[in-house]
Amino acid sequence: VQLQASRGGLVQAGGSLRLSCAASGRTFSSYAMGWFRQAPGKEREFVTAISRSGSTTYYTDSVKGRFTISRDNAKNTAYLQMDSLEPEDTAVYYCAARASGTYWQTGCYNDWGHGTQVTVSS
Repeated sequence: VQLQASRGGLVQAGGSLRLSCAASGRTFSSYAMGWFRQAPGKEREFVTAISRSGSTTYYTDSVKGRFTISRDNAKNTAYLQMDSLEPEDTAVYYCAARASGTYWQTGCYNDWGHGTQVTVSS
């Protein structure tokens, strides 16, 4: 599946931003979706994931209560709503699709969108 993430942006600390990830090429609902991020000098890390139906979600501890992942299978799109953003959230964000495997492991994701920069100023 091909994935196209929306543009990120620059936001002040405490602000909000929503990313979208549009899928094409294969049946979107066949894939679980995830968002990862990579800050300068750091490894890519898991942020959040959602099951194929959208009924189950997972979050890394640092974003729980601030980020929300969702999906609209009719629109072949996944979303990442980011609220109460902190400077530590500054990173390149990636959406990814997973046919099987563990939700937090990057190696289990088959397809990746291009990264989109999110910068949170203090």
